[in-house]
Amino acid sequence: MTSGSVGTTPHALNSAGMQRLNAGDAAAAAELFAQAAALDPNGLPLWLNLAKARRAMGDDIGEGAALAGALSIDARDLTALIRSAERLERIGALAKALVAWSGVLAVAPPLAECTVPLRDAVAHASGFVAARNAAFAADIDTAIAPALAAVPVRERRRVEAALDAATGRRRIYANDCAGLHFPFLPADEFFDRDHFPWLAAFEAHTPAIRAEALALRDGIKPYVAMPSGAPPNKWTPLDGSLDWGAYHLWQDGAAIPAAIARCPATAAALATVPQADLPGRAPTVFFSILQPRTLIPPHTGVSNTRTIIHLPLVVPPGCGFRVGGETRKWVEGHALAFDDTIEHEAWNDSDQIRIVLILDVWNPYLTATERSVLQDFYRAADASGHNPEANGP
Repeated sequence: MTSGSVGTTPHALNSAGMQRLNAGDAAAAAELFAQAAALDPNGLPLWLNLAKARRAMGDDIGEGAALAGALSIDARDLTALIRSAERLERIGALAKALVAWSGVLAVAPPLAECTVPLRDAVAHASGFVAARNAAFAADIDTAIAPALAAVPVRERRRVEAALDAATGRRRIYANDCAGLHFPFLPADEFFDRDHFPWLAAFEAHTPAIRAEALALRDGIKPYVAMPSGAPPNKWTPLDGSLDWGAYHLWQDGAAIPAAIARCPATAAALATVPQADLPGRAPTVFFSILQPRTLIPPHTGVSNTRTIIHLPLVVPPGCGFRVGGETRKWVEGHALAFDDTIEHEAWNDSDQIRIVLILDVWNPYLTATERSVLQDFYRAADASGHNPEANGP
């Protein structure tokens, strides 16, 4: 069958091509689709039909050319991307197939939202990408092991993070500050303990601090308290709830005398800590009490000028903590120092409460001069009349 017997419009040629394809004559269908695409080069469905016919013919090169034609019209067309990835995998071009399947995942909706045919393709894409990245990472691990063994422990964590990002095992998280973002500081998820020489002495107070936390029977307030009328968001399940409770000793730079009087051992331990000091903002110190089966959703903090210290006091099995691309377990009496402007989340999957003492100190990469200028800045900002929170309601 030729174009002379079916009409010469792209629509007529395409309809005839579909008839021939459904009849099992892929070669005749390909000829008709090619004529239709020549008449309407921007007709993306025509290129996809041509690719389908050529695939049925076993013409891998022709199929690739037709898919390239479709993607030149719309580089994000999901059908063309899937067919291209399938073709590359089928012919054994696995490195290129990895790129193509990754492109599918970048464009496709989440798996749970996919229709049944698309769900299979997206699930295959996820499995293929994961398997290829794992194979690549294994090869790199073997090849780089001798060099990595010679890297000092402190530097090795950074090197490993870079290699994990390069091999698809993790992503690199940047600072996301709701308030002041101090530029050019390292976006370190967990700070090395060497930055805090006072930490071991502070940890030695854990038993006394824990006893005071466990003795609290009142004064604990919901950590999340959204203003009236706030639209539903990720914090809604915790709004006004003691599922995540807090008992503050310092808040926004001000001590709470009654709370300190109830926790003298904790206050004495904190007196040995070089806490952050920003007028009206820091330090903040509180017992964070997470009830069983409770999740604190991924979120980011206010300013990367601070380091957040977690001193775990009561940690049943099933609790965890992620900052950026690294997940760590809380260990009672072993403090963690991290940058809370990098996305982080916490969970308590146990049947018991989890208690952590949380406080803020300076970011260790700030100099004394920089800290002093920041203090002057906030004093001036509050005195300027331009800070809506500085002068009360």
